[in-house]
Amino acid sequence: MRLELGNILIKDVQFGNETKVEDHVLYVNKEELIELIKQDEHITEVDVDLARPGESVRITPVKDVIEPRVKVEGPGCIFPGILGKPDMVGSGKTHVLKGAAVMTVGKIVGFQEGIVDMCGPGAEFTPFSKLNNVVINVERQEGLEPHAHEHAVRMAGLRAAAYLGEAARNVTPDEVEVYETKPLFEQAEELKDLPKVAYVQMIQTQGLLHDTYVYGVDGKQIIPTILYPTESMDGAVVSGNCVSACDKNTTYHQINNPVVKALFEKHGKEINFVGTIVTNENVYLADKERSSNMTAKLAEFLGLDGAIVSQEGFGNPDTDLIMNAKKLAGKGIKTVIITDEYAGRDGASQSLADADPSADAVVTGGNANEIIVLPKLDKVIGTLDYTDIIAGGFDGSLREDGTIMVEIQAITGATNELGFNKMSATGY
Repeated sequence: MRLELGNILIKDVQFGNETKVEDHVLYVNKEELIELIKQDEHITEVDVDLARPGESVRITPVKDVIEPRVKVEGPGCIFPGILGKPDMVGSGKTHVLKGAAVMTVGKIVGFQEGIVDMCGPGAEFTPFSKLNNVVINVERQEGLEPHAHEHAVRMAGLRAAAYLGEAARNVTPDEVEVYETKPLFEQAEELKDLPKVAYVQMIQTQGLLHDTYVYGVDGKQIIPTILYPTESMDGAVVSGNCVSACDKNTTYHQINNPVVKALFEKHGKEINFVGTIVTNENVYLADKERSSNMTAKLAEFLGLDGAIVSQEGFGNPDTDLIMNAKKLAGKGIKTVIITDEYAGRDGASQSLADADPSADAVVTGGNANEIIVLPKLDKVIGTLDYTDIIAGGFDGSLREDGTIMVEIQAITGATNELGFNKMSATGY
């Protein structure tokens, strides 16, 4: 598959009478966007706000972050299986509003939601502080079940991103990135002198608001499968989970997966990047064994020499991570795992809940239990009501002077396993 990403560089976002891009500014018709989102009967109130890099703004509790994109050539649509037919994506041309994002907030769905600061020390821990954010604040019907609440907010974010993405359809990109992966045997012949490497992407699928969708299908219902890496760049994988903010791979992470991009940078030079194996994270032992067995089988079937494995979540999924590493290594495949650590606030506790000597090559995102103090900021989008109960917070996190003392895990995107702030995973 060959995919061209046409990046339209966004340097500012403003409200306007028309949703459009002009001179690197994204203008948003606020009323039109609100009406679009309110078409969902489960949503009672909607507000839209803007947050730009460097502003004294705190956004919480954050549910998802999505980059606006639009297919301009080739099959499918952005977020196939959710906003359109489940056609295979990953080829053709897609325009991207690079530097802009949609962020969803509102009453808490699950306690594992996070904080984004647009300035100050907290901003240094999240990639989203560098973006021009269109923040969708959603109020849902009273009595709505948590899963229905999550679905309503998720769909609001995806629809808003698609709506804004349309503004890029007829804009000439500032830059074009080209990514291509050829069919397995053809590429193996062309690059026969290079080691064959794949990305094993573990997605959060443990239920209880810990869900990820592949072509619109809940990942709990799939067995490990192979994707062209360009498919995720076109929205084939979508976040629907409320796992701890630093462990959550938002939809923005999925379509800008830095592991995929890092492997493409080495493709044809140092490695033959053959594709992505998407595998789920399970609750029951038998399901963990099944998925890790099939992941290792697919890796063997592809004739891999090396694999990069990333994890989403922590604790229970550590077992899936170690199973994958152990079984890949057992096939003679050199394996690197990417994970953050939960080593306690003093850094002295066991970092992962599971371990094996075969997992001897690790890229770490650092200790998510580390404490940080966030200063009081001038404006809050959303609410601070849940500061003490979100993952990483504790009784007294929100202090009387307006400052917040929390663990880094409370910051959205801070040390997630895809590693926006610490990725270097190709040295297998």
